Amino acid sequence: MVRHLLILGVLLQAAPLLADTLSGRVSEVSDGATVTVADNAGVRHKVRLAAIDAPEARQPWSKESKQHLSDMVLDKAVKVEWRKQDRYGRIVGKLTLLSPPCATCSKTLDAGLAQLEAGLAWWDRETRREQSLSDQGYY
Repeated sequence: MVRHLLILGVLLQAAPLLADTLSGRVSEVSDGATVTVADNAGVRHKVRLAAIDAPEARQPWSKESKQHLSDMVLDKAVKVEWRKQDRYGRIVGKLTLLSPPCATCSKTLDAGLAQLEAGLAWWDRETRREQSLSDQGYY
């Protein structure tokens, strides 16, 4: 029994590795947690940043949250690792910039984590199991 639970635990942790990948450029920022990515064929995909939530349009700090995300990702090359779509048909995934805008950033920048670090979004603990353990720790 314990052995089966250990194997199941290992498989669940490996699940984020089985994600699909979308590459393209951010063509639009809808709010502090939702963007549109145009892939190499020009197909546009709505993407919701995984494991974060941001203020809605009429809530305090919504404009600042949207502006911060826009400054960071608009017209930039990105990669989205994802495993599901939400009830609105949006891809839900981890969005990373392939060439971050700052010299001190790592080679890839996690846009969701950057929103959290700026204080313009919060971690959605309800969806934490969709993240790797290391991402849960960072978030």
